[in-house]
Amino acid sequence: MGYDLKAIFDSFVSDSSFAGANPCGSGHIHDTFLINTAEKDKDNYIVQKLNNKVFKNIPELQENIERVTIHMHQKLLLIPGSDVKRECLTVVPAKNHKSWIVDEEGNFWRMFIFIPDNISYDIVDSEDKAFEGGRAIGRFQALLADLPGKPLNETIPSFHDVEKRIDSFISSLMNDPAGRVKETISETDSILKRAEEMKIIQKLGREGKVPVRITHNDTKFNNILFDINGKSLCLIDLDTVMPGYFHSDFGDAIRTGANSAAEDETDLSKVKMDLNLFRAYAEGYLSETRNTLNTIEKEYLAFAPLLMTYEQALRFLADYIEGDKYYRIHNKNHNIQRTRSQLRLLESMEEQYPRMQEIINKLT
Repeated sequence: MGYDLKAIFDSFVSDSSFAGANPCGSGHIHDTFLINTAEKDKDNYIVQKLNNKVFKNIPELQENIERVTIHMHQKLLLIPGSDVKRECLTVVPAKNHKSWIVDEEGNFWRMFIFIPDNISYDIVDSEDKAFEGGRAIGRFQALLADLPGKPLNETIPSFHDVEKRIDSFISSLMNDPAGRVKETISETDSILKRAEEMKIIQKLGREGKVPVRITHNDTKFNNILFDINGKSLCLIDLDTVMPGYFHSDFGDAIRTGANSAAEDETDLSKVKMDLNLFRAYAEGYLSETRNTLNTIEKEYLAFAPLLMTYEQALRFLADYIEGDKYYRIHNKNHNIQRTRSQLRLLESMEEQYPRMQEIINKLT
């Protein structure tokens, strides 16, 4: 379907003129376009058609992003040498005085200033990249630790609520909607025997020992922009920024970034966590958050990758048992293979857990 991107662009406040547009990025949720402007000395822009089936309340989503980016801009302006337009996304206001518009077909659109000369990576293949990735996510969290006002909106309710996911999984086991439970006895046993252990962060949260903070909630490595010298610039894809525990961001980054194999690797002998990448990432992360995290948060930081790998294995297995309703699959066994790969990664982390704890203790 073609869109009148010039008309969309002209609905936002800009001192530039539209010269052309091209599809941009590899995201699966929104439709993203790079807007090139006619003036060489002016900004280019990113325009996105928002998926309001995944994110059902666009005004609340945009309110979160406005609050987060404005606060980060204000904090960065106080840091000598900061380049605010490159170290944080800049939301462009619409002429309707909101941060989004609705076109004649009912589509929601938003616009950001484009950050030029950036690089993103799908694979973490060096300790330098891991350090910079950790630093970027730690800085993001630290800058937002004192965001004033009410809590952010939950754009995806209960997203990292592992207790609810376990309860839902047990219900699926009992109902066996796709007739697959008998094929998953080993994997189900691995999930259930760890279930109580994996509830610890939420229990500590209820006890007030681990605070609810602002988290990104999608810390895969290609959501970090780097400059051409290999230094991290900023985080993008802020749709899932909402209240959470710092452990989810740290843990998911290790799960995706320090895995020696693909998320759906069929040869489980290749799947392990790279301890050197863990160490480098943790060093970068704590260089920014050391003074923000409390003692209990630090104590459970090494546990975070185990929790997030468990949660992802649980989600893949639940989807397999329910008949592959959520994740896109490429063959009928894709979700069970993903489950096995994540469980092997979890075992690798458990084998190295004493070393992981030693690393965190030395860094804190």
